[in-house]
Amino acid sequence: MQIRTIATAPYTDQKPGTSGLRKRVPVFQQARYLENFAQSIFDTIAAPPDATLVLGGDGRYYNREAIQIILKMAAANGFGRVLVGQGGILSTPAASCLIRKYRTHGGIILSASHNPGGPDGDFGIKYNTANGGPAPEKITDAIFAQSKKIAQYRIADAADVELDRTGDYEIGDMTVSVIDPVEAYAELMESLFDFAAIRALLASGFRIKFDAMHAVTGPYAREIFVNRLGAPADSIMNAVPLPDFGGGHPDPNLTYAHELVEVLYGDGAPDFGAASDGDGDRNMILGKHFFVTPSDSLAILAANAHLVPGYQQGLAGIARSMPTSAAADRVAKALGIPCYETPTGWKFFGNLMDAGKVTLCGEESFGTGSDHIREKDGLWAVLFWLNILAVRKQSVEAIVFEHWARFGRNVYSRHDYEDIPADAANGVMKLLQDRFAELRGAQFGHLRVKVCDDFSYTDPVDGSVSTGQGVRIIFTDDSRIVFRLSGTGTGGATLRIYLESFEPDVSKHHLDAQQALATLISIALQISELRKRTGREQPTVIT
Repeated sequence: MQIRTIATAPYTDQKPGTSGLRKRVPVFQQARYLENFAQSIFDTIAAPPDATLVLGGDGRYYNREAIQIILKMAAANGFGRVLVGQGGILSTPAASCLIRKYRTHGGIILSASHNPGGPDGDFGIKYNTANGGPAPEKITDAIFAQSKKIAQYRIADAADVELDRTGDYEIGDMTVSVIDPVEAYAELMESLFDFAAIRALLASGFRIKFDAMHAVTGPYAREIFVNRLGAPADSIMNAVPLPDFGGGHPDPNLTYAHELVEVLYGDGAPDFGAASDGDGDRNMILGKHFFVTPSDSLAILAANAHLVPGYQQGLAGIARSMPTSAAADRVAKALGIPCYETPTGWKFFGNLMDAGKVTLCGEESFGTGSDHIREKDGLWAVLFWLNILAVRKQSVEAIVFEHWARFGRNVYSRHDYEDIPADAANGVMKLLQDRFAELRGAQFGHLRVKVCDDFSYTDPVDGSVSTGQGVRIIFTDDSRIVFRLSGTGTGGATLRIYLESFEPDVSKHHLDAQQALATLISIALQISELRKRTGREQPTVIT
């Protein structure tokens, strides 16, 4: 094998966000762009000779080409083995599962998660460490620093690997093992959940519909729901992964998963519906004519974990991101366990899980997971719900209303203003920060501001400090408004407004969230001057 050392020059825009480096496909297709970033990863992680790496992606446009490049670079950088999913397919949760099962040095995941795909869509790359989770900031910062001074990259002269056939292939001294992308993950799920009980539920006439959104989870859903649990084949829709996700936006929410929503809110609706996103780490849960917010979903999973075999030993604790509602906090208090509030980003949960402090964790952005891996996990959440439904033998709606009756309802919504000019979005955030002093103690009708700050977090495990994590306006009744810029987009900026109030009165639990939060919505628009500064009259997405 001949190894070439290619002279290169840095790009200045390779700073990873909350989930790796994400750019438009044409950006990654520039000469040396992918190669520079991959070499910066290899230079930073300093893997020992003959180390093993996991590699795969969500099947989006440019996935296969990127895998071939990275395989040849891995060989040139001294790796002994790379495990790659057949067809280049590997969901993010499955990649984490493989890293942990085979104790590899880490993994490279090619995905832009819930962002659109295609020739003009988005692409992404991130490094996961040996615990299976996203690289912490100290590593991503080091990768970025290396990318700013890189002068050369190494690549092997070799033929492309046959990705569509499982087996071992050689690139010089390195073995490429093309493996079934589903098997290890499905076995892990079977070890956690009562498949017999779920199988009996589905055999009883309980109908489900899962929307894979033409993304990575299609093969996983087919193997688990159809082959192992006996669901009819038509229980899965949009099951074939496509490079452009069928022209859709693979984000499992009420706006972008509209096909599934129409089925669950239509005549003759199935009993349960769910969707997952581009790389399989997010989930949306629906009942018949009923939507479960991700914040409520996390709380309900925690409250019912004792019904699920993999969690019957009890929960060490729960963690949620700061913008996520406090519904999980109420469950944690009832269970007598801690609940941690972290910045957005799964890497913050990883430290807590590695230290044995939490078992379940979740984010309001449709991500839920546990310490079985170190990523959020869409299909895991769906199976968790099915296991609860199989034991309780109630509808999704009945379970949610019983939960609210016991714990109270944290009425919650998120308003996304997508692809707005970055200057306008930053202007809104600066305005809010500049108004902290005048907002503290301010009265808005019956609501009085108690706290106004920019959230910061000190990691209880390693002591690291993360600042600038979102503007919080908390009122004396503990209702709150949070403003935050998303770190997962590639075009313009996404400004998110999170709204939450607590409602203990059971007679009001049926109210529509937007109706119940109308006062908070009005206050948020007033103090942020969002409409004037962005020109947007309505959010792009409301969840």
